[in-house]
Amino acid sequence: MPATPAWPPQSTPRLFVDAALAAGHMLRLDGGQAHYLVQVMRIRPDDPVKLFDGETGEWLGIAREVGKRALTLEVTGHLRDRETVPDLWLVLAPIKKGRIDWMVEKACELGAARVVPVLTRRTVVDKLKHDRLRAHAVEAAEQCGRTAVPELADPVKLTRLLADWPEDRALFFADEEGGVPALEAMRARPGPAAILIGPEGGFDGEERAAIRALPQAVGISLGPRILRADTAAAAATALWMAAAGDWS
Repeated sequence: MPATPAWPPQSTPRLFVDAALAAGHMLRLDGGQAHYLVQVMRIRPDDPVKLFDGETGEWLGIAREVGKRALTLEVTGHLRDRETVPDLWLVLAPIKKGRIDWMVEKACELGAARVVPVLTRRTVVDKLKHDRLRAHAVEAAEQCGRTAVPELADPVKLTRLLADWPEDRALFFADEEGGVPALEAMRARPGPAAILIGPEGGFDGEERAAIRALPQAVGISLGPRILRADTAAAAATALWMAAAGDWS
């Protein structure tokens, strides 16, 4: 006998909604989300849509009323629970538009729980469009199958970040002057963690000394080559996920 097709199909669109979901809810969408489903994905009545709200997992929605600019979905069932999010923060100095967007996107894809922009003396960009970065995180979560969207913190100065650093959270900072091989350091310090990536010009001497003075800080090396800030962020996050996260 032929196999029963998976339901909903793997090609079913996924959408983040900023509202609590529960079976039986009727969810009306308009604006950009409706445009995406109706005009781009060509959703028709009775078509499925996967939904998640960042808190309760993934749900199945069925299109009931479809118009040109709006549609209504009926939430019919719970597909899976919210993921267990590895306790990793990515703390990064903002860089120019496009690359900071890419860093937030990859932080989400790789499984980070929180993204914290940090302002250093050599940070070039000191103003961020929170809504734009949040949109990139949401889109990444929709595409990669996450059921949780990383928290996006407000920018904080490095001095304040260090002063308020939690006692139980390791801080692995990518030090261009060298440190413990990243994988070795991360395996030796399981538990809550953060990765600190500096600006394109690196930390200055005083900043590096202040970071190293923090008891929870561990300087790490990301190999023999000089990496761009965005590359270093992705590489370090991937290494932590392999050493102490949910890749093992």
